[in-house]
Amino acid sequence: MAPVGTGPSALRHARRMLLERGELPGGLIDDLVARSWRRSFDTGLAPIGRLGETPHLSAIELDRAAERQQELIAHARPVMEYLHGQIRGSGCMAILADERGVLLQALGDVDFLSRAERVALAPGASWLERYRGTNAIGTALAEGMPVVIHGAEHYLERNAFLTCAAAPVAAPDGRLLGVLNISGEQHSRHPHTFSMVRAAAQMVENRLFDARHGDSVRLRFHTLAEGIGTVAEGVVALSEDGWIVGANQAGLALLGLSTADLGATPLERVLDMRLADLIDWGRQHPCQLRLVNRRQSGRLFVRVESAQRPLPIAPARKSLSPTPDKLAMLDTGDARMQAAIERARKVLGKPIPLLLLGESGVGKGLFVRAMHESGPRRNKPLITVNCAALPETLIEAELFGYVPGAFTGARREGSPGRIREANGGTLFLDEIGDMPLAMQARLLCVLHERQVIPLGGGQSIAVDFALICATHRNLKAEMEAGRFRPDLYYRINGMTLALPALRERSDFSVLVARLIEESAPGRALALDASLVPRFADHPWPGNLRQLCNAIRTACALLDAGETLITWRHLPDDLIEELRSQMPRQCALETPPSENLRALSESMIEHAVRLTGGNMSEAARRLGISRNTLYRRLKRGKAPERARQIT
Repeated sequence: MAPVGTGPSALRHARRMLLERGELPGGLIDDLVARSWRRSFDTGLAPIGRLGETPHLSAIELDRAAERQQELIAHARPVMEYLHGQIRGSGCMAILADERGVLLQALGDVDFLSRAERVALAPGASWLERYRGTNAIGTALAEGMPVVIHGAEHYLERNAFLTCAAAPVAAPDGRLLGVLNISGEQHSRHPHTFSMVRAAAQMVENRLFDARHGDSVRLRFHTLAEGIGTVAEGVVALSEDGWIVGANQAGLALLGLSTADLGATPLERVLDMRLADLIDWGRQHPCQLRLVNRRQSGRLFVRVESAQRPLPIAPARKSLSPTPDKLAMLDTGDARMQAAIERARKVLGKPIPLLLLGESGVGKGLFVRAMHESGPRRNKPLITVNCAALPETLIEAELFGYVPGAFTGARREGSPGRIREANGGTLFLDEIGDMPLAMQARLLCVLHERQVIPLGGGQSIAVDFALICATHRNLKAEMEAGRFRPDLYYRINGMTLALPALRERSDFSVLVARLIEESAPGRALALDASLVPRFADHPWPGNLRQLCNAIRTACALLDAGETLITWRHLPDDLIEELRSQMPRQCALETPPSENLRALSESMIEHAVRLTGGNMSEAARRLGISRNTLYRRLKRGKAPERARQIT
């Protein structure tokens, strides 16, 4: 007899009972699959027949989703390519999805990709259970654990040809970032796929951990000495007075902790050894392992990786790591940005709506995300609605939601709407100056009553959210022209912040250095000397967005051994813009390519001066590690300048 949940007959019988009786007796199929089937059934999904309308991001929305998860993608992509190399030729694909189940990237065999796309197994599609029923990605998110969904275990029969294994990926602070998944045709099922995807997820988590806590004191540990350095090792990061502020999932499990314990647990509560003694031992015996008793039971082999500065022997009081929050990380030395950040911080958690003004591309979306992630609602959703990107016929349904059957083409289960999705969190209405007048009246009512009524009728539903709006338009002029309601303007304008254009910022060189470091981490890159004045004098009509795209493109075009960004690495349209501003005699000549690293030294000098010689703060503002900063200071005249500044 087949084990519970593995036999086709058991699955068919269970499916029939669920459809006919609306119940699923225990013991028929695997408990995890049964829980997922019940959730899928409760959403009203029909397992047989044509699938109803499901969300699929547009190209613009997918780009924004990818930008929001840039760090996850950057560290997951090499692991996905490794996975792809292992499964190539097996008729499978490796997939990365975000915490909302939206597929961000996919690598796979061409033959399988065409069939997979027919079931929307392609970037932009959402595979949450409420849209696709039981599936590895959606079920892993719902259960918060690695899962395998094989063949007919999929709730929708149209997906029964698939076999899928998925594992969640968490940030060092415990936040769920997304899911790694391997999918293929069910006949290609391999017993090692589950282990592969779990190991791959751990590899991504460890890469994220090292990137986030590279300058912290870290402990690597395992119950076996041979486990140190493998994907199964536990890792924790410590604040300067010995509190655990970051960990991978293996580290939490080995120490008997949960994500809620991060920032609230001193190391000495879980290990039977004083932190200062452990650090001293690690410095005297680098790369060696030490056996340490756990407070609960058992022992761990531990390796210590020390930061530059020693820790105090014992904490006098609980003090978390001085790691800057997201708002502080936007401060790279410009006075206007500093003032905007300080004012924004003062209204965090207060019922004051914020209106952001600024040209397109200045970073309004980044500023909003930084505010959300620095405030008390950071563990709740941040919902972004671009009022200029939605057709006028859809904006009402998108914002306020609708009941089942509200209009032709509506989803059978209805939609909660973006405002209800933001409940408890932050609602960001981007380009609100482009909202149609009719919708402005409805939005005003929602903001006043804090109640939303779905399209098509139904009861009003209470909502609670922090409101941030943004626009590049002059709303006062729009009011005078009759295109924007004055009462809505004064409702959304609790406080106005104007973000400066890139050409107006005094921290341009620091921004360039940070973008280069983010685009090519670990590589000591710089701009060619001939580009330094051209970049500094360019008006950058696309602002920070244009600069970011230019730097990313240039870094991508560098060959493996190149360390200098020259004219030939720039996009053609930017070259044309830069040369059009040069004197005619210079424009006719080929710009010189001199490896002077002038910009790099200038950026370092500027950052060190701004921070009064505080190397840790200078490294933070440059967006690089302290070790990278010290390494760059050893070149040329930079050390002499640093000593003069300090």
